[in-house]
Amino acid sequence: MAIYTFFVFSGQSAAILLGRLYYNKGGKNLWMATLVQFIGFPILIPYHCILSSKKIALDRNVNQPDASALAFMYLSFGVLLAADSFLYSIGLLYLPVSTFSLICASQLAFNAFFSFCLNAQKFTPCIVNSLVILTISSTLLVFHPNSVNLTGISKEKYTVGVICTVGASAGYGLMFSLTQFSFEKVLKSQTFVTVLEMIIYESLVATCATLVGLFISEEWQGLKREMEEFELGRSSYFLTLICTATAWQTFNIGAIGLIFEVSSLFSNVISASGLPLVPVLAVIFFKENMDGIKVIATVLALWGFASYLYQHYLDDLESKAEIKHVKEISMIPLLKEDNF
Repeated sequence: MAIYTFFVFSGQSAAILLGRLYYNKGGKNLWMATLVQFIGFPILIPYHCILSSKKIALDRNVNQPDASALAFMYLSFGVLLAADSFLYSIGLLYLPVSTFSLICASQLAFNAFFSFCLNAQKFTPCIVNSLVILTISSTLLVFHPNSVNLTGISKEKYTVGVICTVGASAGYGLMFSLTQFSFEKVLKSQTFVTVLEMIIYESLVATCATLVGLFISEEWQGLKREMEEFELGRSSYFLTLICTATAWQTFNIGAIGLIFEVSSLFSNVISASGLPLVPVLAVIFFKENMDGIKVIATVLALWGFASYLYQHYLDDLESKAEIKHVKEISMIPLLKEDNF
């Protein structure tokens, strides 16, 4: 879990910052900005083959659904992933990094609702407190009067960016819950190979869907000019896209791994709690303004994360107490035999 959490924090922060760098230095293609969010999946294929060849996943063919069910699941997830990623690309284009990242935390509220409906998620006071605080942290920026980007983005485009980011957050909240539902009810597998297969297949579908959009929109015709006019040079253009794709795949492994190990809500809380790191990094790398509202939003996000972690600490104590109680009960027959 610690490794998955590190992947979420590092991958998410790097991917958002590199996406902003792409736009700041001359990148304009929304389809390309969308494509890099999942086109890096081939780097996972060799690792998947190694695990499969060593037969670590011995039970991966047990109780598997038929091919048509799997195809429909991966196709649906891939199309949803492509749509959400496109909306996120629009949001990142029209919003400052700090505003974009904190609004993204609203996906936690959507995921909480879908987890309650699809995954029978139980809500304790600490979890409810965490959800409310994190939601307030993100929505606080929507009503921030000075949050329009000072680089020339109009108020209309800012509004479009907010709407698209919130819409994408809702889509990702649904997708996280559906992913957990698929692990529990459809795939019914307990191996890391299943996690890799989920990422690879849905990313393949999302890549194909985005490429179709790229060619239908005819925006591919401007890619050569875009790379030539990129302020950092052609080689830096390719390097930015490659690093962005790698960062998103790192995030995907961490996010889906946490869904697999714990729950979709826990994965989303980890993701949301890592978002406050991005505004701080944006101030350092992009010289963005970190005013009082953003500071308050960051503190609230950290508070919400701490509240959720405290609930897991309580759950861990309760689990250990139950295990100890079960062991004590199991020892009673042995003690009776010793007395005889």
